Amino acid sequence: MKYSLKTLVYTAIFSLFICHIVTAQDATIQVNQDPQITELLELKKEVNKSGKSLNLLSIQIYSGNRSGADAAKEKFLNTYAGFPVDITYETPYYKIRVGRFKSQLEADRALLRIKREFSNAFILNPKKDR
Repeated sequence: MKYSLKTLVYTAIFSLFICHIVTAQDATIQVNQDPQITELLELKKEVNKSGKSLNLLSIQIYSGNRSGADAAKEKFLNTYAGFPVDITYETPYYKIRVGRFKSQLEADRALLRIKREFSNAFILNPKKDR
């Protein structure tokens, strides 16, 4: 079967035209995002800045009822300055945790001082406690 040069040229042009149409893609992406996601990301940034999510060591000085927790917190704040104090509730106990230490050595040094007033204090390592 013999094809003329004219037929081959037309076939080649037609093929290139079809290939261009088939491979050309125009797309738009529309993202439907809940506006609360932005708020959640901002909250996450604040939590990261506070140091609570950095797996820092802390010292637990009390675990028990609410009135005891308030008393322990007050006593600690009057005795020691410079440590952040957190009160949390884990059913059925209120817990007082102090400090945010980057190293075990820092936590050990603080624990020696704190044990003078709070003999039941101990170091919490968030990596091991979870």
